[in-house]
Parts: sequence; structure tokens; C-alpha cells
Amino acid sequence: MMKKRLMAAVLAGAMVLSVTACGGQGTSSGDTQTPASTDNNVTSDAGNDTPAESEPAAEPAGPVELVVTTTFAGEDTNAQNYKDAVAAWEAETGNTVVDTSASADETFKARVVTDFETGSEPDVLFFFNGADSNSFIEAGKVVPIDEIRGVYPEYAANMNDDLITASMVDNKKYAVPVNGIWEAMFFNTEILEEAGVARPGTDYTMDQFKEDCEKIKAAGYTPIAAALGNIPHYWWEFAIFNNQSPATHLDIPASVDDASGQAWVAGMNDIKELYELGYFPENTLSATDDETFAMFTEGKAAFLVDGSWKVGGIVGACQSDPDDPSTLDADKLAKFDVTYVPGKGDRKATDLIGGITSGYYITRKAWEDPEKQAAAVNFVEYMTSDSVVPKFAQHAASALKNAPEVDTAEFNALQIKSMDMMAGATSLTGVLQDLFQGDCRVPTFDGMPEIVTGRVSAEEAVAEGLEIYSNQ
Repeated sequence: MMKKRLMAAVLAGAMVLSVTACGGQGTSSGDTQTPASTDNNVTSDAGNDTPAESEPAAEPAGPVELVVTTTFAGEDTNAQNYKDAVAAWEAETGNTVVDTSASADETFKARVVTDFETGSEPDVLFFFNGADSNSFIEAGKVVPIDEIRGVYPEYAANMNDDLITASMVDNKKYAVPVNGIWEAMFFNTEILEEAGVARPGTDYTMDQFKEDCEKIKAAGYTPIAAALGNIPHYWWEFAIFNNQSPATHLDIPASVDDASGQAWVAGMNDIKELYELGYFPENTLSATDDETFAMFTEGKAAFLVDGSWKVGGIVGACQSDPDDPSTLDADKLAKFDVTYVPGKGDRKATDLIGGITSGYYITRKAWEDPEKQAAAVNFVEYMTSDSVVPKFAQHAASALKNAPEVDTAEFNALQIKSMDMMAGATSLTGVLQDLFQGDCRVPTFDGMPEIVTGRVSAEEAVAEGLEIYSNQ
């Protein structure tokens, strides 16, 4: 029976080297040093001293109710895996979970931050470990892993600490990871065949991509499924990446005039060119991401640049009952494949965006509650155990010390194609927009319609965003 080692073994080295974020404001590729507190993967002895062990809280007299918030919802591939794991933990412990999970969009991120600000935070949170978590870490609202280990020495002991991302605030590690992510390009093989377009390979370039988009457009299909007025995130990321390299992608410009700043401007103008060529949906500036995703799954658009979490949504769209895997139409799913985002300049197509960008936090509120402390720790340990993590990591990566072998017979065709695609990756670079977050993204995220229609120049939009970033 054919087996493959979980992708952690393939990508661990790449993650350690390339998911390092130059998170300091005004950092440019010309800087010779990066402060330790802004490096997403630097381990500092000073920042991670293990406290002396103390006694755990007394076991509660009866069942415990935990409020848990995660991103395992909606079209996330692991939404059902999460529900199954929670049900199993509840059955095993007698405790209950109040699930307040939601899809990971900007509204959800703002909700989480507001919950912490108002004292309404959950007991356990599965959330991003980049800049999005800075505010509640700065406020001391979550507990460092090493502090938890001072009471529960085996907490996250099955994880490779080098792959647990450190906070940009204090270089301490808070979030116990489950699965990594990648961003790539899905495509509809049937549309490509009808348009006379060859399947993209490892050396796919933007020039070839534009030629293919022209053929697809002439065949009566929309080349690219994207809602630029709603979720321009993935094109924003790769357009900038295509004007930099894995070595410089995470350098946030000091100004619009430096090399990184001009690379950002060039990236925005590359998206503008694709818009002007008519390769996005006609309603790309007003459509929602859900609407353009449906265009892709319904065979109306050829390409979709998105993340590994979208595998589940595509598979679900190929089931007569999205919640019942047994209703999968294998022939319909066979029409979908995944490949590399076309490259340009110093970035090869096989240079991907990805990493281990999220994990489980235990909040200070739960940690200091003697009724909840042990249950919260046990819940995270269960959800990040060697037996549960592989079900979530699937075709992506994990931080497990001993990644188990997985039987590909357990996976559907698109998951297997994803594994094959990831096996050909030449590098894995962190997510730039996770560092450049908040209001500074508004001029180029919310403002993308103004950029592509020429109402605001790319240079003006990038300059405005960088100005906001420098003053945050």
C-alpha cells in the first residue's frame, strides 16, 4: 500500500529558514540586523526561560465547560475534523465545549481582538501567530508555553520547538501549532483542455500565464476567479512576491522609494494589468469571494489562487451533500488540480508562500481559573496530539517531532495532488500580509478597485499604507 511521510519531513528545513519574518517597522532588505523580538522563528534563551515547576490547579469536582474559538469553520478543510475531535474529547473527559468558531476573515480577526479588549475572550483560542495576535499578547491576555510547562512539564512536548513560531512582541512562544498552510493555484483541467492550454508545470511563468489567460478568455471562460473588491489578498501576496524573492519577500519597505517599496508598486501594477486585460470576472470589483469561488467550482473560471484550506471547499462542492464525504462525485473532483503560482524574475513558480501560521493559545482568564486550568491544558494537548494532528495536517505540514506515515488511500484525489505539488516546492516563505496588518492594509486591500481602475496610482496607495504602518 502506497504511503507518504507527512509533509513536515519535507518542509521542516525550509520553514526554519524561510518563515522568518522581518517584522520590525521600516525594515528593508538593506538592513544588516533584525532585532530578536521581531524574528518569527528565533529562539532566545532570555525570552524562553522555563519557570520553576509548581503545582497544577486542583482537579475540578465536576465536568468543565470551555469556551473555544477557532478558524475551523465554513469552507475550512478541517471544519469536520475539528467537530469530530471535539466530540471525542468531550466523550473521553465528560467536559463540554462551547464552540464559537468562525471563518478566518478580517471580520473574525477584529471580533477576536475586540473580545480580548472587552474581557469576552474564550478559554482556548486557535488563532494566527503573526502580527494579528500582537494586541492581546501585549496585554498579557494569553499564557506563554514555557509558563504552562512550569506547571505541566509535558505540555507540547511532542512538538519541534524550532517550528513553533515566536511572538513578534516578546519573542516568547504562545501558540501550539497543528497544521501548516500553503498558497498555490488551483485550476480546472476541463476548461484548460477546451481552451487548448497545457497544464502548468514547475517552470510556469507570468508571461506564459497571460498567454494562457488570453486563450481561455477567447474560449468563453473567465481566466481568474477572484473578488478584487472583497478578497484581493492572495494576488496581493504573490504579485509582490513576483517582484522580490524568497530572501526579500518579508522585508517591509521603509518607504515607497526604496527597492522593496518599488517592488510593491510593481506588484500592484501587475494586478492592474491583469484587470485591464479582462482576465478577472466582470464583477470582480463588486463580487464576494464566495461568488467567485462558486464560479470556479461550477466550471466558469479556470484559475483560483488561494490556500490549502480551500481544498475542503472544492471537495465539498463536488459532493451532493457538502457535509457527507460518501456523496463525493469523483469524476467531478477529477476536473480540479493544483499547481504553482506563475513565477517572475527571481521567484521561481515552485517558491511557495506558507508556513505554520496558527496555533492554540490558552488565555490568561482560563489559566487563572482553578476550575478550567487543567481542562484547557488537556484540551490543547488532545487537539495537538500525535494521533489528532495528522488528520488536520493531511496534505500540508506539521511541527510534530515524529511525523507519522500516512496512507494515501485515506485521502481524496485533490488531497493527493496537493501532496505531490508540495513535494516539488523549492522554498516556503512566510506570509507578508500577516506582518503588514491592520489599517495599513486598507489602501491596497480595500483600495484595490481604485488601483486597478486607475483612480488611485499604485505608488500613492503603497505610500499611504506604509505611512500608516510606520505610525502604528
